[in-house]
Amino acid sequence: MAGHSQFKNIMHRKGRQDAQKSKLFGKLAREITVAAKLGTPDPAMNPRLRAAVAAAREENMPKDNIERAIKKAIGGEGDNYDEIRYEGYGPGGVAIIVEALTDNRNRAASDIRSYFTKAGGNLGETGSVSFMFDRTGIIEYDAKAASDDAMLDAAIEAGADDVLSSESGHEIYAAQDHFREVAKALEAKFGEPRKAALTWKPQNTVSVDDETGEKLLKLMDVLNEHDDVQNVFANFEISDALMAKLGG
Repeated sequence: MAGHSQFKNIMHRKGRQDAQKSKLFGKLAREITVAAKLGTPDPAMNPRLRAAVAAAREENMPKDNIERAIKKAIGGEGDNYDEIRYEGYGPGGVAIIVEALTDNRNRAASDIRSYFTKAGGNLGETGSVSFMFDRTGIIEYDAKAASDDAMLDAAIEAGADDVLSSESGHEIYAAQDHFREVAKALEAKFGEPRKAALTWKPQNTVSVDDETGEKLLKLMDVLNEHDDVQNVFANFEISDALMAKLGG
C-alpha cells in the first residue's frame, strides 16, 4: 500500500505540474498576442514581442503555440486585454507590485484585493509603493555564456548600469530608456539571452522573519496562480533556513 500511495502522490504532483505548465503557457501566449498586437508581429522589429518569445522558449513552450499566439494578433482574434498595475502592502508591511493583463478589470481587481486582505495586507492606490522600486531593464544569461569579467566588460561597454554574476547566471541591469540598445549589443556578442524584460527592482529590501516569510510566499503563489497576473514583484528577503526548508 505504501508503494501505491506513493505512486498516487507522484501522479497527483505530476498532474499539478502539468496544470501549472498549461497555465504558464496560457499566460505566455497572452503576452505574445498582446505584444504582437501593440507593435509589429515580427519579433526582430518588436522588442517586447522578442522578449515574450524568448520567455516562452525558456519555458520550452512548443513552437506551434508561439506561432499560433502571433497569428491570433495578426488575424485580430483573441480578447482585448488591459494592462493594469496593482500596488499594495503584504504581511510585515512588504511592498508588492502586481502586473496583470485582463479582459475583466472588475474581476481582476476584486480577486487581487481579496488575496491581499486574506493574507493580512491591503491593496493601495497606483503609485502607493512603486516609488520604492526602480523601473529598469534586466537581461539574463546562463553562467556558461561568458566569464564574470567578460560579461562585466561587455555590459559596461554596452551602457549597462549594474551586473550581478553568480553560479546561476548573469543579471545585467540597464536604464529603461536605453535598455533595448544594451540588450541588442549583448545579444550580438553572446547570443540570445534567456530573459530580456522590464522589471521593478526594489531600491532596498526588507528582511522578514520566517513566519512572515511563509505568509508572503503563500501570497505570491496565490497571486501568480491567477490567470490574469503576469508578474509579481516585492521588496523582501527570507532567511537561508526558510529557503532550505522550502527547497526540501
